[in-house]
Amino acid sequence: MTGLAVFAAGSLRAPLTDIGRQFEQDESGARLRFVFGASGLLKDRLAAGEAAEVFASANMAHPQDLAAAGRAGPVQRFTRNRLCLLARPEAGVTADNALDRLLDPAVRVGTSTPRSDPSGDYTWELFRRIDGRGAAFAGAYDLLDRKALKLTGGPDSPPPPAGRSVYAALLECGQADVFITYCSNALQAQQEVPALQRVDLPDDVNVSADYGVVLLDGAGPRARRFVDRLLGPAGQSAFARQGFSPR
Repeated sequence: MTGLAVFAAGSLRAPLTDIGRQFEQDESGARLRFVFGASGLLKDRLAAGEAAEVFASANMAHPQDLAAAGRAGPVQRFTRNRLCLLARPEAGVTADNALDRLLDPAVRVGTSTPRSDPSGDYTWELFRRIDGRGAAFAGAYDLLDRKALKLTGGPDSPPPPAGRSVYAALLECGQADVFITYCSNALQAQQEVPALQRVDLPDDVNVSADYGVVLLDGAGPRARRFVDRLLGPAGQSAFARQGFSPR
């Protein structure tokens, strides 16, 4: 399939689908080809020579690696995210007890895979911040590192069910009690399965996710216009509707 190839973090599927549909309507003859996945795995594919014109990552580091290697232009932040908890109702998670429930040995905590997926990297940074919260949380990092179930974002993770939120599907079938994921993912999963609970984490331990976009070597004017769409009012509105924060 030909067209403007855009490699993008899986968490961007909903807003980029909306933005892409409008872009194709506005640009005569434009056809977008999205490749969604864990940003770290996509970066490795691009570094190995796979062809694309735009890379939209869930962090700044992966596109910066490509820029440093001479494979891409300057990195621009285009949106932001935060971590939330997505929980089965029987897990009994609230904003007041969120950290205690995460540390409860009986609560199964799902995560993405660090190094392959920025969501996993942000989650392990969350673990470090919880551990540093004071004497009451000493040892939290080791406990969470041991118990975390790396269910998504890895090279061997199963693909998400077609047309479904992978996080909603994993919780609904009982593979975890709580999933640590982006707030945007939690919002979309809750829209699919309203019984799931989206719980905010305390500000002093939460982690902000900066999303970066680059034009890759060989990108044409249409790719540049697509990136401009992400940065402009129409793109920013689409991200806001899906639970992202302004860039």
